[in-house]
Amino acid sequence: MQEWANQLCENRQFGSKMTDSKYFTTTKKGEIFELKAELNSDKKEKKKEAVKKVIASMTVGKDVSALFPDVVNCMQTDNLELKKLVYLYLMNYAKSQPDMAIMAVNTFVKDCEDPNPLIRALAVRTMGCIRVDKITEYLCEPLRKCLKDEDPYVRKTAAVCVAKLHDINAQLVEDQGFLDTLKDLISDSNPMVVANAVAALSEIAESHPNSNLLDLNPQSINKLLTALNECTEWGQIFILDCLANYTPRDDRESQSICERVTPRLSHANSAVVLSAVKVLMKFMEMLPKDLDYYGTLLKKLAPPLVTLLSAEPELQYVALRNINLIVQKRPEILKHEMKVFFVKYNDPIYVKLEKLDIMIRLASQANIAQVLAELKEYATEVDVDFVRKAVRAIGRCAIKVEQSAERCVSTLLDLIQTKVNYVVQEAIVVIKDIFRKYPNKYESVIATLCENLDSLDEPEARAAMIWIVGEYAERIDNADELLESFLEGFHDESTQVQLQLLTAIVKLFLKKPTETQELVQQVLSLATQDSDNPDLRDRGYIYWRLLSTDPVAAKEVVLAEKPLISEETDLIEPTLLEELICHIGTLASVYHKPPSAFVEGSRGVVHKRLPARTGSGESAESPDPGSAAGVSEPPPAVIPSQGDLLGDLLNLDLAPSVTTTTGPPPPASGMQLGSMDLLGGGLDSLLSGDIGGSAAMGAGFGAPPAVMPASLNAPVAGGFGDLFDLGGGVGMPIGNYVPPKTVWLPAMKAKGLEISGTFARRAGVIQMEMTFTNKAMSVMTDFAVQFNRNSFGMAPAGPLQVLTPLSPNQTIEVSLPLNTVGPVMKMEPLNNLQVAVKNNIDVFYFSAQYPISMLFVEDGKMERQVFLATWKDIPNDNESQFHIKDCHLNSDAASNKLQGSNVFTIAKRTVDGQDMLYQSMKLSNGIWVLAELKVQAGNPNYTVSLKCRAPEVSQCVFQSYEAALKN
Repeated sequence: MQEWANQLCENRQFGSKMTDSKYFTTTKKGEIFELKAELNSDKKEKKKEAVKKVIASMTVGKDVSALFPDVVNCMQTDNLELKKLVYLYLMNYAKSQPDMAIMAVNTFVKDCEDPNPLIRALAVRTMGCIRVDKITEYLCEPLRKCLKDEDPYVRKTAAVCVAKLHDINAQLVEDQGFLDTLKDLISDSNPMVVANAVAALSEIAESHPNSNLLDLNPQSINKLLTALNECTEWGQIFILDCLANYTPRDDRESQSICERVTPRLSHANSAVVLSAVKVLMKFMEMLPKDLDYYGTLLKKLAPPLVTLLSAEPELQYVALRNINLIVQKRPEILKHEMKVFFVKYNDPIYVKLEKLDIMIRLASQANIAQVLAELKEYATEVDVDFVRKAVRAIGRCAIKVEQSAERCVSTLLDLIQTKVNYVVQEAIVVIKDIFRKYPNKYESVIATLCENLDSLDEPEARAAMIWIVGEYAERIDNADELLESFLEGFHDESTQVQLQLLTAIVKLFLKKPTETQELVQQVLSLATQDSDNPDLRDRGYIYWRLLSTDPVAAKEVVLAEKPLISEETDLIEPTLLEELICHIGTLASVYHKPPSAFVEGSRGVVHKRLPARTGSGESAESPDPGSAAGVSEPPPAVIPSQGDLLGDLLNLDLAPSVTTTTGPPPPASGMQLGSMDLLGGGLDSLLSGDIGGSAAMGAGFGAPPAVMPASLNAPVAGGFGDLFDLGGGVGMPIGNYVPPKTVWLPAMKAKGLEISGTFARRAGVIQMEMTFTNKAMSVMTDFAVQFNRNSFGMAPAGPLQVLTPLSPNQTIEVSLPLNTVGPVMKMEPLNNLQVAVKNNIDVFYFSAQYPISMLFVEDGKMERQVFLATWKDIPNDNESQFHIKDCHLNSDAASNKLQGSNVFTIAKRTVDGQDMLYQSMKLSNGIWVLAELKVQAGNPNYTVSLKCRAPEVSQCVFQSYEAALKN
């Protein structure tokens, strides 16, 4: 719609003397047939007027597609204005009238050879906008001519057309050699042609991250930098973004590029400035910090960033979000520019909050007095959200700059004296953090805080106050009364307050046991017997047991010295920050999220990293997942990172409990891999390589057929009958491999209890088979078991069945059935299982590693066509190759053994005396693993290639393969 409006405005330049509004007015006779008659008129002016009316009708949403042949007939004209209008109409209706659109092809071909470069460019631009498969092949020849046109305006338009054509039919563009022509245009003499060629190649490279289209080298970089000075502003942005994907060979090249990019910092367009900042921030990584130029560059970066803050609020916000990232990476750039981040009275709230955040990041001993004076002023504003943030900011300054802590505390006390409810509550929350950073330093203010106890109505403020009372109970005479006042409405409080109150009263009891026994019994009873909240109940039970079994240990645990809180708790994680720095000036830098978090379909999303500070010249210009063998990319989905074992296990109730599961397991929020559609979204980029050396493998499949062939031996498209011939003597499977038992928990670490064990899969159920030996002098009873969260949600399917007491020197065999519906958390290694076993003596912890084959389910045999399509769909980067040595089995025996572990052979074929087995297995969480096993007769060394959407499981799968084949 915008384009049509622009074109109408543009057409006024071609002699439209009168206003165009008349075309939008309806007349009594505005029927289609009247327009048809006018379009076929012999008078040029009447014809032009008619086309304008048609375009006007189209602009306001009327369907004028019936006039298609009549409008197309008007293409045969020398009048540029009329031609533009017809092309506009053609772009809009070609998709709905593809057969009619072919009529226009001859005109395009003819117009691409017109002496007027404007008409040639117009023709090629329109060709790119007509997204109709039928006519794209007719447009290749005209496009090829325009790419080599003598006029730069035509060449630059043709360059963009290649990207549009690639989006419609990528294969056609590659076959016609347009990509090579596009690469040649980077060396063009005209800077705008260079810019458009770079833009087109970047666009194509984004959708095909492994194509390495922009093969940047010092020579091509030099050409881009030369073109940079003479481009339009958008051309400069394209070139700068392209430069940001290049990694210089050494610090000298890096400095040279920085010197040539620096003048862009003074550009009037803020997008150019941010793109230049992105390039400089990236290349600064390679400059030695002791270099004079490094300091000069830091000084040059500050003024353009400051200038961005004088723009309108929306631009300011984008600039501030980017500055927030820059300050986290290099605070020294803006350390002397604090004043520009002071809030103005008329700033919108979103700008105010962002400025506040940056002020705290830049706060230092040198400017803290200024900052505190500002923040105190902000705390008296009328905007409640802003005031709250300002009060929090004062607390963050105290934690960040130790020398200012006292001044911050007195400022907070002044604010508490204002008695403004929300100010008082925020002040108490931040004073709690200050106490945690500087224990035993500012406790004199507690009396003032206690005076405001009655005015607290927000959960966070109430929880903070309760924490302060519990932590410093020995200094507060009426601490028990204060906590008792909170206890009266215990069940009406939020969980945060209830948990804090429970802990505070237990602290109080340990400090003043004689006076508070009733109080602690009351709170433990409320928490364990009257509460439905599992967190609260479990914490209550832990405290109850601690206090009843060993009060001295309870004191050591509950009143232990706490670690000091760190100064910056809201910094972006370093690897994410690096990636966001590489995306400065894009949406990612505004959202503070990587593109993969909000871009639909992650096929084209590549994780970017800053270069290492070395002169080794490692190439990372187009971040290629395949080349980053050493870089551990975050996996597509298996689960959150590993937490602290003891902390997690302490939160679990170790009393024996029967957990029966009926129905399908609930979806684990962290485990997304299993639910991926194996055939979705990837078949348009089939592998060009083969499986197992067959050149035909990539040829015959576009997508799996909806209906499977009636006979499994029927020839499949592309001649796969022989490949999937399963009559190769694959016999009956043998049983599942069970590893021998190993000692998991030695007696010396478990007060005489020794546990050895292994894992087995029997009739589809995972069993944890253990031997308990009592090497102590006392009888052991009351056994229970609990697992920590683990990579695949392994959990006991029932209680630990130790039916008789375990006498000294007695040994018993115990089998514990497991399921995979427990909580999920990624472990290191992936198959690690952390276990707690409790008995009447103590709780003991140990780790065991289960073979991942325990998780191979019985329905892991993939259909052949699905196997083929999935193998092609999984990226090559996800393929891992391993070698199994000293294995003396033929392919049939190997297949047999593996089938016992639910590794299913889909196909077998022989090439040059080498047997290839194509196999599939499915993990309990739905992740499929595909394998190609190569067995050479007489050679004891096998090669196994594994492909999986979650490549982190491949190493564990290989270990299970090796164990199953060798034992």
